[in-house]
Amino acid sequence: MKSILGMKKSLQISLCFRGSPRVFSTAAQQRSTGDECGPEDPHDEPKHPLSDCAIKHKAIKLEEQVRDLTERYRKALADSENVRRRTQKFVEDAKLFGIQSFCRDLVEVADILEKTTESAAEEAEPSNPNPTLKKIYEGLSLIEAKLQSVFAKHGLQKMNPVGGKYDPYDHEIVCHVPAEGMQPGTIALVTQDGYKLHGRTIRHALVGVAVESQE
Repeated sequence: MKSILGMKKSLQISLCFRGSPRVFSTAAQQRSTGDECGPEDPHDEPKHPLSDCAIKHKAIKLEEQVRDLTERYRKALADSENVRRRTQKFVEDAKLFGIQSFCRDLVEVADILEKTTESAAEEAEPSNPNPTLKKIYEGLSLIEAKLQSVFAKHGLQKMNPVGGKYDPYDHEIVCHVPAEGMQPGTIALVTQDGYKLHGRTIRHALVGVAVESQE
C-alpha cells in the first residue's frame, strides 16, 4: 500500500515539472512578442519638410496680410485725425457762437436805445433851452457808444451796407427806391440794422435797393 502511494506522488511531481517549461516559454514568448509589437516612438516619425513652392506661397500670403493691416491702420489713423479736427472745430465754434442767441436779443435793446437817442437829439436842439433834455441826450449817446464798444469787443459788429451791393446772405429787401445818383442794385437805405458775430450773420439788415426809375 505504501509503495502505491509513493508511486502516485512521484508521478504528480514529474507531471508538474513537465508542464512548467511550457508556462515559462509561453510567458517569455508573450514578453518578446509584446516588445516587438509595442508603440513606436513618436520622435521616430518621418518628417516632411515644406517644398519651396509652399514656402513662397505662405510668404506671399503673409505679405498680403501685412499690406492689408497697414492700409487699415492708415485709414483708422486718418479717421481719427478727422474726428479730432471736427471735434476741435466744434469746440471752437461753441466758444465763439455760444452767445449767439443772447446777442440776437441784445441787438434789439440796441435798436431801442438808438431810437431813443435819436428822439432825444431832436428834442435837445439848440432852439430848445431845456438843459435836462440835453443831459439826457448826452447820457444816452455815451451809453450807446459804450454798448457798441462792448459789441465789438465780443465780435459783434453792426453792418453798414448803404452804398454797397445787395447780398442775400446779409440783407433782406423790404422796399425799392428810385436810383437817384446811385447805381441800380445798390443799397439806398436801411430800415433795420443788421449784425454779424465773428463774421457770421445773426440778423439780416432790412434794406431798400435802388432801381431805375420808369418814366
